[in-house]
Amino acid sequence: MSIKFIDCPPLLFKSYDKDLSNMVPNLEINTKELTQNEMMNLAADCEFVMNEHTYMDSDFLAHCKKLKSIVFLGTGASSFIDISAADSHGIRVRTIDGYGNRSVAEHAIALMFSAGRRVVEMDHAIREGNWSTINSMEFRGKRLGVVGTGGIGSEVARIGAALGMQVLAWNRSGVANDLPCKEMELDELIQRADVLSLHLALTDETEGILNAERLQMLGNSSILVNTARGALIEESALLKCLRENKIGHAALDVFMEEPLPGDSPYIDLKNVTLTAHAGWMTTEASINLLRMSLEELAREIASQG
Repeated sequence: MSIKFIDCPPLLFKSYDKDLSNMVPNLEINTKELTQNEMMNLAADCEFVMNEHTYMDSDFLAHCKKLKSIVFLGTGASSFIDISAADSHGIRVRTIDGYGNRSVAEHAIALMFSAGRRVVEMDHAIREGNWSTINSMEFRGKRLGVVGTGGIGSEVARIGAALGMQVLAWNRSGVANDLPCKEMELDELIQRADVLSLHLALTDETEGILNAERLQMLGNSSILVNTARGALIEESALLKCLRENKIGHAALDVFMEEPLPGDSPYIDLKNVTLTAHAGWMTTEASINLLRMSLEELAREIASQG
């Protein structure tokens, strides 16, 4: 039986300890960057594959005639794997969710603090030789609006409550009773929030959910945080609000186009904080991802082997 992790990044490879390596003893690990053809040849004889970032189109999958299952390290398998082609070849595609909930939640809170305490603005000023104390925001008692209370949003709600914030929450399927927050309708939440943090999956129903009309509901001192998906926000409307100072600050980890182009209009705006879709990128989340992926791979082997 051939089982391979075809594209293991160096950070994940460093995380392999004895306990993890014993979870799938026959796993072969490739850490080299290969061309697409080389990767196809590497995977050609595999029955089970772990895939971190390799594009597997219909030709790639047709080349892997023994392949039974692919474990994709993350949730966005369709961005890398032709799911319909996999189905037609009888290849199961498994994804991993929840591995970085705490890390992404902490990043959202970090963006909130950076925006509210104007950390980046002061850092830049000092580097340019300008020593200036800038007025900022204390968060205790402020209203934190959490939009989406899945794994990440729930963590944000808990952290916000622990900071002494008034947490308001909206979720499409309702908010769990054990979360330290007040549930309310989305539009009311937006109107009341001092900080609005987005934590929704991107679907046909949620795309553009924060449209021009809803952006206008935010106060001119409010902070918008997005660590979910760029397409949740109507980008042109957000840019207009930022240029006109209709909202206080946008702290963004995700964008409509990634990597963010060098000529993006966000770059010239002073009331924006930008990070590179890095909310999940911690050592702890990477270890969680590796462990959960190996567990899923072991289940697939047991069920189909």
